[in-house]
Amino acid sequence: MDRMVVVNLPTHDLDLARRFWAGLGFGVDARSSDARTLAVRLAPGVVLVVLPRPCFAAHAPHPVPDARGATQVMMCLAAGSRHEVDTLAARALALGGAEPLPAFDDDGTYARTVSDPDGHVWELLHTDGTC
Repeated sequence: MDRMVVVNLPTHDLDLARRFWAGLGFGVDARSSDARTLAVRLAPGVVLVVLPRPCFAAHAPHPVPDARGATQVMMCLAAGSRHEVDTLAARALALGGAEPLPAFDDDGTYARTVSDPDGHVWELLHTDGTC
């Protein structure tokens, strides 16, 4: 059986989240998205589902922290090159994201850390395979 990875995240503004992810160039799965749900294909078998905070909280076993003030998880998106890392970071910043940490460039690994408009932390990473 092929497995899928589905990451569910809460949002304060579903329309803003939709513009952010579409603006980064990721495909929105129209069959799995509606007025209350945004499904984004990050890679084959990897889907991000963004839900309004009340919908997310209804399925969460614990209180949902606001990612703009607390980091509960950091997700990583691998990129094919340093240029792709920089391109994605620039797009994220132009679409309302932030860059809470400086770029990391050491021993064949290049990364930039950005947060989406809801504060969820994403590491954009390229490695040349030497580490």
